[in-house]
Amino acid sequence: MEPNLPDVVLWSIPAFVLLTVIEMVSYRFHPDEDAAGYDTKDAATSLTMGLGSLGFDLLWKIPILAVYMGVYELTPLRVPVLWWTVLLMLLAQDFFYYWSHRGHHVIRILWACHVVHHSSRKFNLTTALRQPWTSATVWPFYLPLIACGVHPAALAFCQSANLVYQFWVHTERVGKLPRPFEYVLNTPSHHRVHHASQGGYLDRNYGGILIIWDRMFGSFAAETERPVYGLTKNIATHNPLRVATHEYAAIARDVRAAGSWSERAGRVFRGPGWQPAPRPGAEAAVPVPAPVSVEAAAGPASVRVDVPAPVRAEAPASVPAAAHAPAPEHTR
Repeated sequence: MEPNLPDVVLWSIPAFVLLTVIEMVSYRFHPDEDAAGYDTKDAATSLTMGLGSLGFDLLWKIPILAVYMGVYELTPLRVPVLWWTVLLMLLAQDFFYYWSHRGHHVIRILWACHVVHHSSRKFNLTTALRQPWTSATVWPFYLPLIACGVHPAALAFCQSANLVYQFWVHTERVGKLPRPFEYVLNTPSHHRVHHASQGGYLDRNYGGILIIWDRMFGSFAAETERPVYGLTKNIATHNPLRVATHEYAAIARDVRAAGSWSERAGRVFRGPGWQPAPRPGAEAAVPVPAPVSVEAAAGPASVRVDVPAPVRAEAPASVPAAAHAPAPEHTR
């Protein structure tokens, strides 16, 4: 029998709208020059991505639900839906969310889905709505819960509750909370770090509701310097289709240009910043500047002197080969 659980996202929409309006008004009357704030085109893109994700999620849920129901029918285990089991399911779902979120940062084909959420250089409540249109990569991470007897409808409730919780952490208008909250919960301070593009902040604070998973598994970073939001290589577009697909296009270009099957696999399944090792014996080239032209005026005419460029030489052993690797096409 399917559990009768409320649609928490639907019930939360009025709160989403109200809080967003309050945040916009707060910037109007209490501006902060250091905060990312709002930009009309950026906010519109985030809203469009959020609305689009609702439609695409309906399509992805059809095959995903079929798989979940198949696994649920095969397992002999059953978890009853009681108040205390729902709390345990929320805890377990948040644990698997941590690993799903982490996986979507460290495996490039998964990052191609999640990069959408990090593509804004602003950080406000509309950023929470900037959701991917290809979320079909998330479902395998929750199969253990279904195999343990959690009904797919109960899992959907827990996922929705997790999503609703994370809405309010996308803001710069809330500073650090009292230490007990900061130690246990994902807060705006922790999530600002997650959306930052500085090197020390990259790939940190994956937790959904709880930050304790990051503390346990070594991915926690506290907010110290002010975050710079966006990607290490930002995309200059507000076109929703390009926002949704730009990293998939970059992967396709890299795969076409790859010189071996192992490199193709690396471009897809390794990290977003992965580069292949140089081939043994490959010549490393020192950058060769173009000839320098010097023109000296001498009376009525000018004399042009071409200074020859340095000849091509092998790089000294102290120069790492990675320094000569081409810049990756992906955004990070």
